Amino acid sequence: MTPRTRQTILSARSKPTKALVLGSTGMVGKAWIELLTQQNIPFDCCSRPEFDLADPDSIIRTICTGYDLVVNAAAWTDVDAAESDEPGAQRANAEAIDEIAQRCRSINATLITYSTDYVFSGSADTPYSIDAAIAPINAYGRSKAMGESVLADSETSHIMIRTSWVYAPWGNNFVRTIRKLAQSRDELRVVDDQRGRPTSAQHLANSSLELYLNGALGTWHLSDEDECTWFEFASQIVRHCQLDCTITACTSDEYPRPAQRPAYSTLDIDQSLALIGPVGSWASHLSQVLDELQDSEHEQAHSDLS
Repeated sequence: MTPRTRQTILSARSKPTKALVLGSTGMVGKAWIELLTQQNIPFDCCSRPEFDLADPDSIIRTICTGYDLVVNAAAWTDVDAAESDEPGAQRANAEAIDEIAQRCRSINATLITYSTDYVFSGSADTPYSIDAAIAPINAYGRSKAMGESVLADSETSHIMIRTSWVYAPWGNNFVRTIRKLAQSRDELRVVDDQRGRPTSAQHLANSSLELYLNGALGTWHLSDEDECTWFEFASQIVRHCQLDCTITACTSDEYPRPAQRPAYSTLDIDQSLALIGPVGSWASHLSQVLDELQDSEHEQAHSDLS
């Protein structure tokens, strides 16, 4: 199941003349829309129900001529639910990727799509390189590994980006969940035996575009810099927000989930940093997201009172 891992750097690209964002209502999709708007890059975007990874016809209808960049931010992301519906996860994360890639090839567009640190087993103790052995330990990881494999075989111009622990000021994610729970609880227990790299969706979109502009093709790793455990991540959220909640470390065995998680899934991002430069630490990006969340809540409260 190990895909052919290739990484190429071509000459620098100009900004796309027009982009298409698939999965525009998700964390990464919304980050791309924000970025493209800031960069004055024309784009179209779509999401369910008009675009559905489970519906091959919607893929054909949506990906048409006129785009030189297609960003696929749509995916099956429910790790635990994939354990009970692995065919559904494979449909969204592998079969649909093949269909998207073929459409991109037919219109001569470059595809940017995302995979995950969960394609690795988690048994390492140093960051995973792009050509490390693929050995997923859950159904979600297997579906993403299959998607990587079909994309590598597609001969489509593509940038396949593995990332990890994605969060944003919007959507359902660890940062928003911990912040909300810590506002109303005295104590939270968070696992301290899973280590990886958090990734701000906004910085992920920006770094992805930088890879594209700098001529990247093939498989790349992108995340925030530095690493931590989920316990350390949660503790920093509570500290920054100055919340009166105690974060207590626990083991994964004490917090069983349907899907097993890798114990260590830090991605080696050195090759990306060499091409696009520093991307910033997870702690710095977390502070930015938490400040943005607080500002938006203050604006909403003011709007409700006016």
